[in-house]
Amino acid sequence: MVSLDKQHFEPRHNLPTPEPESPSLPRSRKPYRFSTLCATVENPNPGHKDQHGSSSVPIYQTATFKGVGGEYDYSRSGNPTRTHLEHHIAKISSAQHAFAVSSGMAALDVITRILKPGCHVIAGDDIYGGTNRLLTYLRTHMGVTVHHVDTTTPSTILPHLIPGKTAMVLLETPTNPLLKIVDIAGISSMVKEKCPDAVIVVDNTMMSPYLQRPLEHGADIVYDSATKYLSGHHDLMAGVITCNRDDLAKQMAFTINSVGNALTPFDSFLLLRGTKTLAIRMDRQQATAMLVAQMLQTLGFVVHYPGLPNHPGKEIHERIADGYGAVLSFETADKELSERIVGATRLWGISVSFGAVNSLISMPCVMSHASIDPATRAERGLPEDLIRLCVGIEDPADLLDDLQHALLEAGAITVAANDFIRIPNAVSKAVEKLALGERRTQREGETEDREWFVSAPGKVILFGEHAVVHGVTAVAASVDLRCYGLTSPRHDNRISVHLTNIDNFYHEWDLDALPWDSVVSVLPGEEHPETLDQRLVDAINTRVLSAENMPPKSYAAALAFLYLYMTLTRGETRPSFNITVRSTLPVGAGLGSSASFSACIATALLLLHRRVEIPPLPAPSRVPSDNDPGHLHISHQGRRAIPPTVAEEINRWAFVAEKVLHGNPSGVDNAIVVFGGALAYTKPGFARKGGMEKIHGFKSLKFLLIDSKIGRDTKKLVANVAMKKAEEPELVNAMFQAIQSICDEARRALDDPELTREELLSALSALIEENHSYLASLGVSHDSLELIREKTASEPYRLSTKLTGAGGGGCAVTLVPDEFPTAKLRALNEDLRSEDFEPYLTSVGGSGLGILSPYNHESHAHAQPDLYKGPISPPPTPAEFSEAGSSAKRVREQFTDATIDELSQWAETQGRWLFV
Repeated sequence: MVSLDKQHFEPRHNLPTPEPESPSLPRSRKPYRFSTLCATVENPNPGHKDQHGSSSVPIYQTATFKGVGGEYDYSRSGNPTRTHLEHHIAKISSAQHAFAVSSGMAALDVITRILKPGCHVIAGDDIYGGTNRLLTYLRTHMGVTVHHVDTTTPSTILPHLIPGKTAMVLLETPTNPLLKIVDIAGISSMVKEKCPDAVIVVDNTMMSPYLQRPLEHGADIVYDSATKYLSGHHDLMAGVITCNRDDLAKQMAFTINSVGNALTPFDSFLLLRGTKTLAIRMDRQQATAMLVAQMLQTLGFVVHYPGLPNHPGKEIHERIADGYGAVLSFETADKELSERIVGATRLWGISVSFGAVNSLISMPCVMSHASIDPATRAERGLPEDLIRLCVGIEDPADLLDDLQHALLEAGAITVAANDFIRIPNAVSKAVEKLALGERRTQREGETEDREWFVSAPGKVILFGEHAVVHGVTAVAASVDLRCYGLTSPRHDNRISVHLTNIDNFYHEWDLDALPWDSVVSVLPGEEHPETLDQRLVDAINTRVLSAENMPPKSYAAALAFLYLYMTLTRGETRPSFNITVRSTLPVGAGLGSSASFSACIATALLLLHRRVEIPPLPAPSRVPSDNDPGHLHISHQGRRAIPPTVAEEINRWAFVAEKVLHGNPSGVDNAIVVFGGALAYTKPGFARKGGMEKIHGFKSLKFLLIDSKIGRDTKKLVANVAMKKAEEPELVNAMFQAIQSICDEARRALDDPELTREELLSALSALIEENHSYLASLGVSHDSLELIREKTASEPYRLSTKLTGAGGGGCAVTLVPDEFPTAKLRALNEDLRSEDFEPYLTSVGGSGLGILSPYNHESHAHAQPDLYKGPISPPPTPAEFSEAGSSAKRVREQFTDATIDELSQWAETQGRWLFV
């Protein structure tokens, strides 16, 4: 590793060397070292000297230049101050070409304009939030396919290297904010061998040209946010691009001149001035960063910094870089603790950026990376508790002292034997679980007085019904018809259920009368066994419910509700409440109404039993004052999603409820209603790898969902297919394989950016017809479904229809083209209703599970008045269960009395929803 003392090493790169001043000297001059190159700005055109002999490059603050045929005519196309800067940047970057633009993201925008619709980009999975945002835009609007992989393992890139398709590989090293190391040289060589036309692009902001020059290691284009280290003072916005290929330079120069985002003369002057001190600033910054990293590691935190001996990428980093940089991050294992630490600092400024002479601190997941949705952050291994430190040039002792005091004030460390030590229960998971148990013990006897308003969408299986139970991948999507649940506290030791869509069923139970002697509770942190507790099911059946005296659907719903309530109960803490459930979904039509109901009751019960918590609103920002110069401001917008861990827990318990309702569900229904969007689902336990995979390229599609109003027995239909498979295994397995091919083709079509909308709809239409034919051969269709298919396929409609869900009645789905005439649709609906079918026009692929925040938003209105408009949510306790008054009763009545058409709109007005 090269010493951080830059005065005593020989540079590994070839940079310009001055010629000997006199041939009589006994030896040639040695090459200038980097700090000298930084401080020395040469004239890019020796023939054009400043008439006054200025020692600093003047600011040519002019938009136009006089004359014809001169080197400059318009500052958008070229300016002498910017020319000096670009020549200087090229010199210190080992580059032939350099361009200065208005920001780092503007630099990436210029680079990505090389891409064309249909091409593929490979990018890291730990990248700057702004980079992720731009790539998402390209994928969504420009037809560019983006693959996010762990670029620290080069082999992960190989499956995505497609000659003729892969156009760009975008790398960061070290990555931001986890400081993972990428082997630029190794990846460049591998990519060029398989896809010689692919362009290797490296974001070098974290290192700057002083510590790393990726062009020397195989990169084609390098860019920096010059706002950071190259400038060093956070007093300007700028980006720089460097490359050695003339063809790429020509394309990028054309783009910059065309869009006009070249750096202004004044900012070019400031950036040129900043680069002169780059070396001396970074020497101080990275030396202090090492001290900070060592201190945090000694205290027992997980620290990410390539200079530490245990860093997994240290050897690769030392091969391609000349220093470790001045950015590090660490984990506390507690998000709230991290927030307290950030808020307790005084010398470290809270900011989303880095690279300035002032030290900065931030929490990426609620600041710089908040634009990446929580599920994606979790998938990429980005800890919500992560703190990023960007070290400045202050005295190291002051920075260490301030950070130690922040850790002490936040409760992360304590003082023992005149030294700082980590507080044990901030380290030990076992102690953390014990503390959780103590908190729960203290809650014994407490009542849950908050109301909860939850909702979950329905689902439609587009392809793969029945076959999914036997290991075939199914394609499913959420629909914008939803189930809603409103819980209201009671204080009379009773629980009650009101199912307005199932015969307006209402029943209540005395908590003491439930068969608690048959319960084996599932404790917090544990998962429900794979099989249901049959002893509890039997006890509920014989001692609480009466299948003979209850409608079948009401009976099944009540059984699922009581099973979950009792299994989740711990000790004597038994919440007393009412839950009212309403749905805009047709119940029993194969559109996931049972899964939507299961997700709603699972969510409500987990919240009421305090087994999950939604993110609280952050405390209002502290306003700087003479006595309190520091402040903490975390965006509320970054908290508006249900955390992935909460969604996963809800999904597990919704699946348990589905088991109570259906016996052997595939798991796809509850997954899609919880997570929303569209996904491909494969049941575990078969030859294919089980699990869910989100379909990112899913386009919004219009469907007519047609309820046949014919009941069906899902358990019986599933059992009949299994019996047919046992009797005719070769025939049925061949049909399953054909359905698998249909699902694979559908996924390819949905992910193919080169397909026009017309081509996509045509392909899906053909696959719908083919999929239904196999389902009919499996014996799960019905005369009503075939009549619906006949009507929708006839003139003048000519639409494709298939059964969805279990079949045997239930619901059919009809794909509706974008430009399908309204008059035809109206006529079709009337034709269907004449046969006593009920059509619903809807779209698929929307939000998943939703929870209405229980916090009083008005208490934070002074912090962000525009954000906290609207009613306090949730509404107060209903009057019939408390003394809340008439306004509370009106909320309950509005929920129960609204028509189906009014219900969705009413729900949207009730406050700020948090969605998965």
